[in-house]
Amino acid sequence: MAVEVGQIVDGSVTKLTEYGVFVRLPDGQTGLVHISEIADTYVRDVADYFEEGDSVKVKVLGINARGRLELSAKQAEPRVPLSGVVEQPARPRRPHRRDSDPSFEERLSKFLKSSEQRLAVLRRNRDAKRRKRGRR
Repeated sequence: MAVEVGQIVDGSVTKLTEYGVFVRLPDGQTGLVHISEIADTYVRDVADYFEEGDSVKVKVLGINARGRLELSAKQAEPRVPLSGVVEQPARPRRPHRRDSDPSFEERLSKFLKSSEQRLAVLRRNRDAKRRKRGRR
C-alpha cells in the first residue's frame, strides 16, 4: 500500500538522531520526522518525546527531491514529553502603551545625543593614544 501526501498512518520509531526521528511505516518505507515537526513547543532533545520501538501516528507531508518521506508527528496528534519535562511558559509581554511612548522625533534626538557622546569619548581616547606615541 503506497502512502499519499496528507495521509495519517501508524509507524514505529526505528532511530533517534539529534535532528529528528526515523519512522518505519507499515508498507516498509522509512521517513524522517524533523525535530521541528515533533511538538508545538521547542524540542531540545528528541529523546524527551520518543524511544526506539515506540508506536507513533504521523502525517505524510511530502516526498523530498531524494525520494524520502517527510513526516510530521505534531500534525497527526499532539505530543507531550515522556519524562514529564515541564516546558517553561512564554514570558508575559508588557502591555504596549502608545500614550506614554515618546514620539519618533524624541527617540531620534535622544539616540543622536547619546551616539555623539560616545563618539566624543572614542575620539578623546584615540587622540590621547596618538599623542603618547609621538613622544617616544
